[in-house]
Amino acid sequence: MSNSHLFLKSGFPRAPLQNGIGRYVCQLQRITLKYCKTSGSSKGMREFLEHELVDFSRANPGVVVYVKPRRHRTAVMSAEFLNGERKWINCRNNSREEISKWVQVLKQSNGQAEELRLRKHWHTDSPSIQGAWTPFTHRHPSANVTAFPSKELSQTRLAEPSATEKLLELYQAHRAQSVPKKDPASEGTP
Repeated sequence: MSNSHLFLKSGFPRAPLQNGIGRYVCQLQRITLKYCKTSGSSKGMREFLEHELVDFSRANPGVVVYVKPRRHRTAVMSAEFLNGERKWINCRNNSREEISKWVQVLKQSNGQAEELRLRKHWHTDSPSIQGAWTPFTHRHPSANVTAFPSKELSQTRLAEPSATEKLLELYQAHRAQSVPKKDPASEGTP
């Protein structure tokens, strides 16, 4: 078993600034696309720039896009997020579709979700002194020492009738009182 998870940042799952509760704010602030004009390893990046970059920029006006040509260097993508995090992705020999998918991944992430080790499986900003609710919170303590399967606990609980059931009972009782009963002996004579 590996202990590599111990070197990750630890924290709780959270949306930055309650993002998505009011309106959604894209967390990607700027993206820099670096490529070589002649290198074969930058071919996919050049195709992405020619065919898809303008559409991406029009669809996402809140994301600043920088294009930086560099000689004899491999294609890379650098992203900066609103929380100050930075991501760097090597795009060497990637196709146009792969680069487009990476750009979408960066656009939809907040920069730190993948590298976070969760401390607990749940988290609240206003904790309760009573603890977390479980299905066994209000159970009788005798269930702790009961041997299962138990016939007593397997039976259906008879709960109070619901409001609808009470209304149906009242309706049927009223109907039974108001309908006159016919005499079976009088039915056969004319």
